[in-house]
Amino acid sequence: MSLALKSRRVGMRLLQAIPTVFGILVVCFLLTRALPGDPAAYFAGQMADQESIEAVRKNLGLDQPLPVQFVDYVGDLAQGDLGTAISTGQTVSAELATRLPASLELTLGALLLAFLIAVPLGVMAATRPNTWIDHLCRFLVTAGVSLPIFFTGLALMYVFYYLLGWAPAPMGRLDIFYLPPESVTGFYTIDALIAGDWEVFRAALAQMALPLVTLALFVLAPIARMTRAAMLQTLGSDYVRTARAAGLSGRRVLITYAFRNALLPVVTTLGMVFSFLLGANVLVEKVFAWPGIGSFAVEALVVSDYAAVQGFVLCMALLFVGLNLLIDVVYTLIDPRVGEEA
Repeated sequence: MSLALKSRRVGMRLLQAIPTVFGILVVCFLLTRALPGDPAAYFAGQMADQESIEAVRKNLGLDQPLPVQFVDYVGDLAQGDLGTAISTGQTVSAELATRLPASLELTLGALLLAFLIAVPLGVMAATRPNTWIDHLCRFLVTAGVSLPIFFTGLALMYVFYYLLGWAPAPMGRLDIFYLPPESVTGFYTIDALIAGDWEVFRAALAQMALPLVTLALFVLAPIARMTRAAMLQTLGSDYVRTARAAGLSGRRVLITYAFRNALLPVVTTLGMVFSFLLGANVLVEKVFAWPGIGSFAVEALVVSDYAAVQGFVLCMALLFVGLNLLIDVVYTLIDPRVGEEA
């Protein structure tokens, strides 16, 4: 596929994402309006009378028809204004900018940990079927799918914090005895390494260990299962049998021919797995008192904070769409079969 054709297909993928984002805006707007409770009454205070509540409602623009509210909402978004969070009094943009690095550090760390464990495990299970490794892979896949993530988090907390005392108290990103490192990336572990503060790095890593393992166990299952299935398929393919018949070494056949081709569907699975992590983050952050955007969204839901909930959903949706778009674009660039199928 020529460079011009690839560029055109990449442009088409980018254009196709626009209706998706607009649909997300519409659904997010309508769902937040369906939340129980009255944000105007909460913002006015418990002692406010009906007149004060109506004044607040008018000030927030909630007295307008839904189409007018939606147009105002989109207009504010175009200017980068996500509104003000009633629950904190800060702008939603500032809250998301402060809390998003905490959530991403946890999410991306769990995704990396799960990938590093699940892919070798799936490869070994496929190359050694019906052995203890294969049975271990099946057990982890079944457990990861069956156990609710909040139960896994509470169980790990009970064992490693309460019984054994190996883990620090689940009270945020860093123990109260340590000061956060100077913010460069927003990730405490990376910022501590940049600052050369190994003590804070170890403290941040220890604080992140239990929620990280909880999320990794949750997404390890689909990655390991896809890796095992893809490896079994490629190992039984004609080109692998031909490579073996040509006298190539087992290692070269496994890595060059089988694993490289089996990795393509595994990479695709990462987009789906990332969406799982975004949803699971909300529960994990509440269990471990992690100050990310998930806990921020739960607090906003309690008080029917439209602006905060809309900002959270929009942020999560854009992350998901962006990652899947990135995977789609990469496939368009590196896989010639995409162009042939089109």
